[in-house]
Amino acid sequence: MLRIAFAFSATVALFASLSPHAHAAQCGSSAAGYESWKQQFAGEARAKGIGASTIQALMATNYAQTTINADRGQRSFSLSLDQFLAKRGATAIVAKGRRLKQSQAALFASIQSRYGVPPGPLLAIWGMETGFGSQRGNQNMLASIATLAYDCRRSAYFTEHLYAALQLIDRGALPASQRGSMHGEVGQTQFMPKAILAYGTGNLENAANALMSTANFLRAHGWRAGAGYQPGEPNFAAIQAWNAAGVYQKAIALMGRQIDGGE
Repeated sequence: MLRIAFAFSATVALFASLSPHAHAAQCGSSAAGYESWKQQFAGEARAKGIGASTIQALMATNYAQTTINADRGQRSFSLSLDQFLAKRGATAIVAKGRRLKQSQAALFASIQSRYGVPPGPLLAIWGMETGFGSQRGNQNMLASIATLAYDCRRSAYFTEHLYAALQLIDRGALPASQRGSMHGEVGQTQFMPKAILAYGTGNLENAANALMSTANFLRAHGWRAGAGYQPGEPNFAAIQAWNAAGVYQKAIALMGRQIDGGE
């Protein structure tokens, strides 16, 4: 569980020296090289100031084959919009989103006043990511991200998230045993470690904090209060920044509009 509030808008100094190929540890495509990679990476992390107990936690991780299987099998993003909405239970998300918009009206009014983001897209993201908190994942976050940083497929991307995760653990903001989803996402709306550092506003296992953090992310990516968020409208770009899959982006925009009272 997250224990310390975050609101870092500046780039974390640790990443300043990193380029996509700055790390020297040798990536791989199977479990065979993972232990050797950890030894190499631990030395690099130690040189960047990561503490001994956090390094020890990294060294204790096992190769996360379940994460690799999930990373190789993301087929739902190739579905049509209608197929994707049906598979993800959009009707139920919209129905519950509308109820929560009413029952938590004060919270959403406060978020909209502060960040300019209306309830609809936040509730759509919350419902899509974790079923409104009911499915936050049960994988070891550190093992998942370390495995993906080792894996050659997207090593540079996940290496940055691994350094962020190590920082969070070093600071006591996350326990080394933190549980999350397959790619290391944590909390009610599924934040990756770098996003926690940049946009997190508190304990992301708490729904209110997670929703505020999500609104903070969207605002930081160009959300303008009062502007539309459907495809082609000004705020759609902020939704695109949240998730790279086009069908996901369109689903969030559509469900958000329906929750906010549109059709």
